[in-house]
Amino acid sequence: MSDHHHHHDHSGPIAIGATAARVVIGLLTVIGVAVVIGAIALWPSQQHVDIPLPMQNAGGGAVQTEAGTVVMQDIGPCGSPSLGKVFPDKPEPPRSNAYTCQRSVIAIESGPHEGNRTLFEIAPGPGQPDLRAGDEIRVIRQTDPSGTPMYSFEDYARGLPLTLIVVAFVVVIIVVARWRGVRALLGLVFAFAVLVMFLLPALLDGKPAIPVALIAGSLILYAVLYLAHGVNLRTSSALLGTLTAMLLAAALSWLTIELTNLTGLSEEQNTNVATYIEHVSITGLLLAGFIIGSLGVLNDVTITQASAAFELAAIDESASRREVFTAAMRVGRDHIASTVYTLVLAYAGGALPLLLLFSVAGRSIRDVLAGDAVAIEIARSAVGGIALALSVPLTTGIAVLLARPFGGKEPSPPPRARHARHARV
Repeated sequence: MSDHHHHHDHSGPIAIGATAARVVIGLLTVIGVAVVIGAIALWPSQQHVDIPLPMQNAGGGAVQTEAGTVVMQDIGPCGSPSLGKVFPDKPEPPRSNAYTCQRSVIAIESGPHEGNRTLFEIAPGPGQPDLRAGDEIRVIRQTDPSGTPMYSFEDYARGLPLTLIVVAFVVVIIVVARWRGVRALLGLVFAFAVLVMFLLPALLDGKPAIPVALIAGSLILYAVLYLAHGVNLRTSSALLGTLTAMLLAAALSWLTIELTNLTGLSEEQNTNVATYIEHVSITGLLLAGFIIGSLGVLNDVTITQASAAFELAAIDESASRREVFTAAMRVGRDHIASTVYTLVLAYAGGALPLLLLFSVAGRSIRDVLAGDAVAIEIARSAVGGIALALSVPLTTGIAVLLARPFGGKEPSPPPRARHARHARV
């Protein structure tokens, strides 16, 4: 009479078949090599791109900004000859009292004119800054055609508060998630580096948008998943599922933009790109945005599904592949329902100003929804939602095959069958 013992040790990796391990490692190695080759082939050149006209200074170069603080603010007669110029103490009074406006004396706190002051005269109105004494701001430094230094308002200085918010974010992530949080933050830094050093320069170089976005997305996924969740087959199953879903999202994005004739020209930034950087495809920018925008939510769902499948397989070693898949899919359906809300509401939140304008325009809801600006958000949500929904069975299936690999030991018979067999011995 033989004894049957089942040990469930969750402290280490779950043992799986060597064949399945070789298959998944081989697949990810091949994909990884293809991604590296693609990145080398699509790496942007060092070509010079002229600074777009709205971003140039008077001499055609990059705009230079300096630190400043509002030291005096009042409302009074405007038209001072000192407007925008550098002076040591007080501005010259206006030569006439033709109109009144907000007058702001700014202390220049960096650059060649540090320690001096300048004067801003701002007529109240939409889009105009409402400066107050003590406000820290950024000012544009340039020269007029005669070579005289001139200053103008750029924006509020947000360096310190933004730094504090980011530091708080980093501290909370590290305190709660510990070393896994540190690794996740490193992955985030890597993702940002890929976007800044590869994706944007490659698009600016005129490289095809879909391959560039897929290469960038793959680089990001390899780094963030393995950094945050460790190099193991559970993470690898999530990575395979996410890469497949990203490829699907790319195909759906291209098909959606082709079918709906989305132009992206309803957004001011895209119009500026089309006007001043003519060789960059706006459609390509839209495609890249669709693909990269879907990565975060896909990553979230796939790693959850992979973990669920592996844990369910470990808890009940007698469960068949079908039973593990079915149980993991029940978790996945709940996750899909909640994440679709997250996806759609995130895009709706970003489009609130646009929706507010349309709500008072008196246009029909059909015209509003079919307009380019809103249609882009609808298409983005729909593509992300489809890729999200399909990533769940994809990842779950891959994870189940790894947790219950073909060629491994068959699942143990149910307890009742084992007891009956023992009774016959």
